[in-house]
Amino acid sequence: MELKEKLVSSFLAFEANVDTGNPIHDIRIEALKSFEAYGFPTKKLEAWKYTSLNSIIKNDFSIFPKKEVALEFRDVKKYFISDLDSYKIVFIDGVYSSHLSETTHDKIDVCLMSSALSQNRFKPVIDVYYNTVVKEDGMTALNTAFAKEGAYIYIPKNTAADKPIQIIHFSTGVDGAAMLQPRNLIVCEDNSEVTIIERHQNLSEKKVFTNSVTEMYAGNNAHIDYYKIQNDTDTSSLVDNTFTEQHNNSVCSVHTFAFGGEITRNNLNFYQKGQGIDSILNGVTILEGKTHVDHNTLVEHQEPNCESHQDYKGIFDEKSTGVFNGKIIVDQEAQKTNAFQSNNNILLSDKATVNSKPQLEIFADDVKCSHGCTIGQLDESALFYMRSRGIAIKEAKALLMYAFANNVLESVKIPQLKTRINKIIADKLGVNIGFDL
Repeated sequence: MELKEKLVSSFLAFEANVDTGNPIHDIRIEALKSFEAYGFPTKKLEAWKYTSLNSIIKNDFSIFPKKEVALEFRDVKKYFISDLDSYKIVFIDGVYSSHLSETTHDKIDVCLMSSALSQNRFKPVIDVYYNTVVKEDGMTALNTAFAKEGAYIYIPKNTAADKPIQIIHFSTGVDGAAMLQPRNLIVCEDNSEVTIIERHQNLSEKKVFTNSVTEMYAGNNAHIDYYKIQNDTDTSSLVDNTFTEQHNNSVCSVHTFAFGGEITRNNLNFYQKGQGIDSILNGVTILEGKTHVDHNTLVEHQEPNCESHQDYKGIFDEKSTGVFNGKIIVDQEAQKTNAFQSNNNILLSDKATVNSKPQLEIFADDVKCSHGCTIGQLDESALFYMRSRGIAIKEAKALLMYAFANNVLESVKIPQLKTRINKIIADKLGVNIGFDL
């Protein structure tokens, strides 16, 4: 049975185990109909021209977890930012792990999506925000149809989360190849602040396919910092859909660090619905082997006096493939817009591939917009200069690549996270550099 047919036929069993009286029952039904119509995206779609899911969807994935697995913190500690005081929402094979988590309802809500969907106290927020900014396609419709578990984060007006929040999804392979569909809802009302770190990690050699959807809402003067760490195994694939709606004078930043995974597709969509807004999309990608990462971004400027900044750096070795497909839309009313988009890449191998497509659609006449991309190799003259000063070639190349990615790294606001990212990069480059950039 093909994966699409298996998912559609499994929906009745899924519905039998959830409360059909919850507020999103009808939304699920309509989403399944949409998935039946859309199916999985193919390379015939312009937005998926350089990324194929065929090698993934041919697998016979387990749709629902059959066994519960308990993990000890000492066994997975290295995947946490363990020296950072934080709230934690941890899932094992899609099932919440209370043992590894630390949630709260003190001034803010950091808890489970399943709780938010089943308890009346959360209904006012769910009714207003849930599934209202998501733009439907096959993958988002599929996630909505099976939406049950994930992170629910609500920061009320005039409140700052007292510490960062880590969202971690572990896959154990106990059910064989597995498909996971987490759903996150993050609401920051006026004058609120939150910092979030998200990671997906496969602990086995079994195939895992994660189809994730995150909705973020930033009220007036709200601040959201979101960090995605993608350093998974070569048997793991991820389609990560993030939709962000911003209002007056809000600042939202998403940093994506893509270092591993068989196929990773990041869909970042920002919708500016107010003035004085700043949207920041940064990314560092370092790949080797036959791994594939596709960054697909959209920033839609709908009102005047707003900014957006996109800066993506990629380093590709062996037979890896990178894709950047970024679009900025400036509506006719969005005068005085300042939008910047850059995608720069280094190829370390003749067999590595990069496809880059920065795009601008401008319908206003008083704007400052720029976009561009570069694809090249390490600067031979700089490399020669460093070697002439006694630096070994391996370390010289690593230093040049560190410098290449540094302007993205320096915008990370959590020192412990920055140290972790620097260590991962050093490990990927096979060197030990004794300082943090």
